[in-house]
Amino acid sequence: MTRRPMRLAATALAAGLLFGVGTNALPATAQADEASDLQAKVEQTSKDYNAATKHLQDVQADIDANQQKLDDLNAQMPELKREAASSINSSYKLSQSSNGLIDMLLSAENFNDLVSAMNYLDIIAGKNYQAIDRLVEAREQAQETQDKLAAQKTEAQNAQAKAEDAMNDAIAARKEAQQRAAKELAAQQAEAQKAVEDAEKAEKDGQTTFKTESGNTATISTPEAPQKSNDGASSNGGSQKQDSATPSTPNTGAVTWSARDEFVKKWASRIDAYLAGSPMAGHGKTFAEAAYDNGVDPRFSPAIANVESSKGLYCFKPHNAWGWGSSGWGDWDSAIRDHVAGLASGYGYTVSVSVAKKYCPPNWQFWYSAVLSNMNSI
Repeated sequence: MTRRPMRLAATALAAGLLFGVGTNALPATAQADEASDLQAKVEQTSKDYNAATKHLQDVQADIDANQQKLDDLNAQMPELKREAASSINSSYKLSQSSNGLIDMLLSAENFNDLVSAMNYLDIIAGKNYQAIDRLVEAREQAQETQDKLAAQKTEAQNAQAKAEDAMNDAIAARKEAQQRAAKELAAQQAEAQKAVEDAEKAEKDGQTTFKTESGNTATISTPEAPQKSNDGASSNGGSQKQDSATPSTPNTGAVTWSARDEFVKKWASRIDAYLAGSPMAGHGKTFAEAAYDNGVDPRFSPAIANVESSKGLYCFKPHNAWGWGSSGWGDWDSAIRDHVAGLASGYGYTVSVSVAKKYCPPNWQFWYSAVLSNMNSI
C-alpha cells in the first residue's frame, strides 16, 4: 500500500476544468502552493539553524583549543625565563673570561685536544642559545595564539548572532505552520466532531477494532475530556478552549515552539514516557528532533505508530510502525525521521479530517478519533 503525495497545482486545475467546477479549484490550488511554500520555509530554517549552530560549535572548539595552548605556554613561561636568564648569565661569564679560554686552547698538547676543547666550548654556547631561543619562540607562539583568540572571539560573537537569528526564523516559521493548521482544523470542526461521535457510538455498540488501509487491526478509541488543573485551565496546555466536552480536534496550542534543544528535551521525555515498554522505547529524542526539523506536531507520528502497530509491536514491514508505504527500514531512527518528514511534506502539521481521509480512507473516522485520542495522551 502506497500513500499518495499531495496533488500538484496543475493537476488540480485541470481536474477542475474537466469536471466543470471552474474557478472553484483555484482557492484549493492556491492553498496547496502556500502550504508547500510554508513547508519549504520550515525545512530551510531548520537547515539554516543547524548550520549556524554547527559553525558556532566549531568556532568555540577552536577557541577552547587555542585557549588551552595559551594556558600551556603561560605555564611553561616561568621555567623558560629562568633557563634563559641562566644561559645569558653563562654566556656573559664566558665572554668575560676570553683570555682564559684562549690560554686553554693554546695549552692543548695536540690537535685532538684542541678540537675537543673547541667542541666543549661550542656545546656550552649552543645550550645557552637554545634556552634563549626556546623563550623567544614560546613568546612568539603565545602572542600568535592570543591574536588568533581575539579574532575567533569576534567571529564567535557574529556566529552567535547568526545562530540566534536563524533560531528566531525557525520558531516563526513553525508558529506560522501551527496557526495555519489551527485555521484548517476550525474549518473541519463539524466533520471532526461527527468522526469522534461515530467512534463513541461504535464503542457503545461493542465494536472495539477497525481495519486500517494497510490491513492492520487497530483499536477504536475516543479522546477523553481534558482534566482541569487547580487554576481552572485545561491540563493539556495551550490556548484553545476545550471546556469539559470531549475534544474533537487536536489542541495546537499544546505545542510551544522554542529553541531546538529546549523543545527536544521537553518532548523527548514525554514521548519516551508514552513509548515505555514498547519496541520503540527510548526513541523519544529522535521523534522530537524530527518533529522540530520538519515543523510538525511532535505527538503526531508516535500516535499513528500506536494506532497502526501498537507502537511497533505488529509491523507489516521491518521497522514500519505506521502502515506507511510498502517497504521497511533497517532501524527505528531512520524510519522515524523518514515518517515524520513524510507527514510534513504529504499530510500536514497535525491530524485532521483531511489527513485521516488520505491516510486511512476505509475507516477514516475511527482512525482520526484514535490518533487524536493517542495524541492527547502524550
